[in-house]
Amino acid sequence: MSLAIVHSRGLDGLAAPEVAVEVHLASGLPNLTLVGLPDTEVKEARDRVRAALHNSGFEFPRKRITVNLAPADLPKESGRFDLPIALGILAASGQLPSRLLAQHEFAGELSLSGELRPVRGALAMVLAMGDNDRSFVLPASSAREAALAGRIPILAAASLLEVCAHLTGQAALSACAATVDGGDGDDGYPDLADVRGQTQAKRGLEIAAAGGHSILFAGPPGSGKSMLASRLPGLLPPMTLPAALESAAVLSLAGLFRPQLFRHHPYRAPHHTASSAALVGGGSVPRPGEISLAHQGVLFLDELPEFDRRVLEALREPLDSGRIHISRAARQAEFPAQFQLVAAMNPCPCGYHGDARGRCRCTPDQILRYRSKLSGPLLDRIDLQVEVPAVAAEVLQQARDGEASAAVRGRVTAARTRQIERQGKPNARLSEREIDQHCQPQAAAAALLKQAITRFELSARAFHRLLKVARTIADLAGQHTIEPRHVAEAVQYRRFAKD
Repeated sequence: MSLAIVHSRGLDGLAAPEVAVEVHLASGLPNLTLVGLPDTEVKEARDRVRAALHNSGFEFPRKRITVNLAPADLPKESGRFDLPIALGILAASGQLPSRLLAQHEFAGELSLSGELRPVRGALAMVLAMGDNDRSFVLPASSAREAALAGRIPILAAASLLEVCAHLTGQAALSACAATVDGGDGDDGYPDLADVRGQTQAKRGLEIAAAGGHSILFAGPPGSGKSMLASRLPGLLPPMTLPAALESAAVLSLAGLFRPQLFRHHPYRAPHHTASSAALVGGGSVPRPGEISLAHQGVLFLDELPEFDRRVLEALREPLDSGRIHISRAARQAEFPAQFQLVAAMNPCPCGYHGDARGRCRCTPDQILRYRSKLSGPLLDRIDLQVEVPAVAAEVLQQARDGEASAAVRGRVTAARTRQIERQGKPNARLSEREIDQHCQPQAAAAALLKQAITRFELSARAFHRLLKVARTIADLAGQHTIEPRHVAEAVQYRRFAKD
């Protein structure tokens, strides 16, 4: 047989369309040609496959070999096609029976010795298969990741020889068990009880966790802003299996997923020198950025005004939609980006504005320029803006007396459950029409809200976000209606931007 077809998967954003690896052998000068929009990594498979076949004891055909990666208009990247190309050459040259190839899909990078190396996006590829009746053959480490989907048989292989032995019936590959339990406990999460003082900031963090709101901490250096931010993932409700799989699939695209962290909320903290492409995603072959890697978790931006203004403005669309659309000349991609933004900043360039000891030497003009680095539209999209004052020495010396993360998470989970039962989503994701339906305040609360809008000159967007925060505060209190005290507390978290 001079023609063989092997099934594999490409990657197009979070999608993983099927790719047919067609191998044809013909008479002519010995040559291996790859067609079907392969990138440099795929073209280099010619040398890897040739060496892997030789070192595995197979013969590399001295014929004209054409490998077509179909569909032709889908760009192909990475070394995931090494294994299917090698199997196609063996089947087309009669060294391997082709009858079982149609029952499997294959992906894996080959070393020169024929060993299989892991590939990016294994979980995304398996999720894209749906209820396909084929099994998927993957390198062992990638197979453990893909098995989390629990949908189709995942076969783990360590080398090209093991795959060939399976296809010839000499030794069957072992199936990876679908392990989806665990990972949502306290392991790996810093405890909120470690933070001394900062009662208001802790309360703001609890509200943010309960409703999925974004939050900005503003205070002098060393007041605990970064500590507070790192505690948010431990306050969030346990991830559902679909949410955990989607988060893991995005991390898998970047090669960052670890099975032991499955169902843990991701926590990403990029440096303030990060570019727009690093934060929201991009590249000639679109890759997920930090906002997508933080999907279903927390994105912490420390020293917020130090980020490039264009980088921060790129956050506006995903903060509203929960998705990011990346368009390039040749390719477009969409990634999920339902993250909780936690930002931190100093009140002035030196960080000590308002300090009782008078350490600040910044002029009013310098302070204005510093705060002006954050645009009004961006601040409008941050639901809670909390001042974090310096902690007194006597408070730092006290024993831990705050609530543990587990206790706070219990209240947060109960409040989030009320939201899901009422509207099917967290309060932060409510649309304007849903706000009118689920966030109607009492008459006295509405009057207080009107006063706040006038006094603080709130925009329509800020008004809607204030209502959603008030709704979350009511949910934490177990109240069905929004009362004046809920609105009053919500207003306290919009004051910093207007000070």
